[in-house]
Amino acid sequence: MTIKSPLLSRPAAVEAGGADAGVAAHYGEPLREQRALAAGTAVVDLSHRGVVTVSGPDRLSWLNTLSSQQLTSLAPGQSTELLLLSVQGRIEFDARVVDDGATTWLIVEAAEAAPLAEWLNKMKFMLRVEIADVSADWAVLGSTHRIPEWAALQAWEDPWPHVGAGGYSYAVVGEDAHPGLERPWFEYLVPADELVATVGERALAGTMASEALRIAAWRPRWGAETDDKTIPHELDLLRTAVHLAKGCYKGQETIARVHNLGHPPRRLVFLQLDGSQHTLPSAGSEVRAGERKVGAVTSVAQHYEMGPVALAVIKRSVAPDEVLTVVDGDEPYSAAQEVIVAPDAGQVVGRQTGFLRGTR
Repeated sequence: MTIKSPLLSRPAAVEAGGADAGVAAHYGEPLREQRALAAGTAVVDLSHRGVVTVSGPDRLSWLNTLSSQQLTSLAPGQSTELLLLSVQGRIEFDARVVDDGATTWLIVEAAEAAPLAEWLNKMKFMLRVEIADVSADWAVLGSTHRIPEWAALQAWEDPWPHVGAGGYSYAVVGEDAHPGLERPWFEYLVPADELVATVGERALAGTMASEALRIAAWRPRWGAETDDKTIPHELDLLRTAVHLAKGCYKGQETIARVHNLGHPPRRLVFLQLDGSQHTLPSAGSEVRAGERKVGAVTSVAQHYEMGPVALAVIKRSVAPDEVLTVVDGDEPYSAAQEVIVAPDAGQVVGRQTGFLRGTR
């Protein structure tokens, strides 16, 4: 059952569908809202997000053994990202992580919360950890800037696109040229019954705005860019969500094998779509090279500066200079390809590692 945000009562609010059901897609002026969100003068209601807590003295060492991320040294207020993988190295859960010294907060997509909490409870055995799905009690607000008035709130700072400690970039551009640098991102945890009061008179943007900025930043999203076969290398998630030098965890063998070979079977790509049409293709639309299907659109949006843009996952073998077409039903859209994940290991730039990003 979808819980609807009280902020949908704002004038002109139009509810989103799909993964963002329950919050506003926009409040009447999507492009103006997007500009305001990018400038830091508006925030986005993400109260449909799932929130799972892990408390107890063994929480970080336990999550460290289960996940792709090194968490034993995570200090209060630091932000990172973890993946829980299948034995085959495929992404099952993708969580934003911040710890307050007593509790580890996992912010996830709405569809992840209940199954994540259930899975974690099955894995705790005799360890001193307690897991709870607190999605009904906590809401999330997103912003491209730190908000001084919200300094007392627990906040997650997106480490993207910086290469974290133990991480690795599969991108064709160095970190200093990555478009994700233009989108700092913060997600604030707010008690659900204080959501309206916390926002107050602050301007709101809908998820159409936040999605457009995410796509332009090349930032993958669970449930959009992922499917049941996705491995982290394909989406450049080793930069923020995988520590290559940590101990054993489920899926590590695949992570190491593909990393050593340097050739994930698919790759994330950014598409500039033909702006002459008055519609956008749907997520899931085919991406073709000539008559050959080579992948699918995963996310699409109207960007306030670039026009229609999309992310897609395509076969690694597709040449970077190949002309692509997006086909939605009978409607073709020409698409200029901008390489994100390098097709060849020799094209990768910016392999250096950095450090965990702090939220305070």
